[in-house]
Amino acid sequence: MTKQSGRTWLKRAPLLAAPFFFAASAAAVPELSAGRRAELVHLVRQDCGSCHGMTLQGGLGPALTPEALRDKPAESLVATVVGGRPGTPMPPWRQFVSEAEAGWIVQELQAGFPP
Repeated sequence: MTKQSGRTWLKRAPLLAAPFFFAASAAAVPELSAGRRAELVHLVRQDCGSCHGMTLQGGLGPALTPEALRDKPAESLVATVVGGRPGTPMPPWRQFVSEAEAGWIVQELQAGFPP
């Protein structure tokens, strides 16, 4: 293995481990207070809705409906919420939601988000 390929592997190592880390956090969806759930619903409807459509049917960003998310792994969606998508308009939301809260949001989106 050359030094270059070794460095490339080291740069990718966190990305390779991420699915296992997020799988554990996505599986452990917390019990949230009614107040925090209401805050997260508002955040999704207003902030996420500004790009994904106010009814989450899509806009600048893709739809966030159960049908659109059906084949997407929850841990991947949690990683997207928390870390964003570099090179796209999708920003990271880690300063507003924890990984566990992102797991709750993903769970709710995949089930049909509350009104």
